[in-house]
Formats: sequence, structure tokens, C-alpha cells
Amino acid sequence: MTLIEGLQASPGLLIFFCGLVGLVVGSFLNVVILRLPRMLEIGWKRECREMLELPPEPAEKLSLLSPPSRCPSCGTGIKPWHNVPVVGWLILRGRCAGCSAAISPQYPLVEAATALLSGVCAWHFGWGPQLAGALVLTWALVTLTVIDLRTMLLPDIITLPLLWLGLLLALQPVFTDLPSAVIGAAAGYLSLWSIYHLFRILTGKEGMGYGDFKLLAALGAWMGWAALPGTILLSSVVGAVVGIGMIVLRGRDRQLPIPFGPYLAAAGWLWLIWGDTIKAAYLSTY
Repeated sequence: MTLIEGLQASPGLLIFFCGLVGLVVGSFLNVVILRLPRMLEIGWKRECREMLELPPEPAEKLSLLSPPSRCPSCGTGIKPWHNVPVVGWLILRGRCAGCSAAISPQYPLVEAATALLSGVCAWHFGWGPQLAGALVLTWALVTLTVIDLRTMLLPDIITLPLLWLGLLLALQPVFTDLPSAVIGAAAGYLSLWSIYHLFRILTGKEGMGYGDFKLLAALGAWMGWAALPGTILLSSVVGAVVGIGMIVLRGRDRQLPIPFGPYLAAAGWLWLIWGDTIKAAYLSTY
């Protein structure tokens, strides 16, 4: 029996395999989370200097593949066995092997979360094109969530390809049909765009960024327009609860912005997996 035949025949093996793949992918997502915003910043500075007709300034050569991973404190290269997802961080006890500087728990958390969510996708969808699509969407949403939490950015280089991929999958269709996907993409973008401008007119402040519009448009393309009300409601409720909790419990300044992308991403993923269940529970209750 080949591996593919085994994965098709055994749901448990499929869940385990997807969780294992999720661990490895999560390790790479950490690289993307840390390096992509810096790469974009370097590119923006270079473009600004070109527009201002200023001479280029020396900039670090950075990509997702080079230079190899190293400790940001002492510059010591990370040994391959220390780079094993989750296990490497545990072996080092969260400290650099060279200088004993603390290693952020973000690394094992992203790896473990990616593995868990990948396993849930395998459990829910089983073998097939829906699983492949759900894994890609899950990995993208994990990346966007952590980048937004760290930098308040939702990079176009992730959100826009995600939008187009959702529309292409609707040609099959995988999660929804093409008309629903097109309407979902347009409605997702325009709904938050309208709220943004209404809030700006009423208060003179910007309530969210354009990346949020594009992320909701992408979710609409993947799941169709019917998923948008539930996704927006879930994200708003969770965002309000977390925001109020941070103000009350941690004394967070009410004027400080809170990224909305993570709540959109979480709500979109929950709706992808349990949208029908949530909708049925709501209809049976009310």
C-alpha cells in the first residue's frame, strides 16, 4: 500500500500526517512572519529613495531563504537539530545555545497551532480537494494573524493571491460556486470599506486598514457571500470582548489601535470548519 492509499483509507493516519506537515510548515511560517515585513520595509525605503531621486543606501540582503536562521542577540547560527519544530525550543528550554538569550515562545506556539489546525482540517474534510484548499487557507490565515499582531500589517503579497485563489477554486467548485464567490469577494471588500468611510466621516479617525477589506474579500471568495454575515458577527464579538478585556484588566489605552485582522482570520477559519453547525444552532434557537 502506498502512502497516498494509506492516507485515503485511514482517517487517523491522515490527521496525524497533516499535523506533522503542519509542524514543518509552521516552522517556515515563523520565517515568513519575521522576515516578510522587514523585506517589505526595505523595498518601500528603496522605492521612496528612487522617487525622491536620492542615491541608494546600503541595505541588508534578506529573503525568505537567506541568510540562514541565527540568534538575533549574538548572531550564532541555529543548528539543524535545534530547528526541529517545538522539540528544538523545548531542548533549548527557550534559550539560545550560544548566549542564553530568551527565544520567543512565538516559535513553538505558531508551530503547534499550525499543526493542530491542520489536523482539524484533515478530521473535518477528509481526503480530497477541500482538504488541500483548507490547509492553504489555514496556513495563510495563521501567517496573517501573527504578522498583524506584530506589525499592524496585512501584506498584499498574501491577501491578494489568497483572494484570487479563492475565486479560482470556485470554478470547480470546491467550497462555493463562482457567482457566490464573486459576490462574496465584492461584498466582503465593500462592506468594510463602507464602514471605514462612515466611521471616518463621523469621527475624523480611521477605524481600520485596507488590509482588513482585502482579507474579508478573500474570505468571501473562498466561502461565498452567505458566510460573510456570520464571519463579521463572530469577528466583531470576539474583537469587542478581547478589546474590552484588555482595557479593563490590563489598563490598555483606549486610543491605541487594536488589529482587526486576527479576529477576521479566526472567525473565517471557524466558519470554514463549523459554519453550518453554528448557523443551524442559531436557527434552532431563534
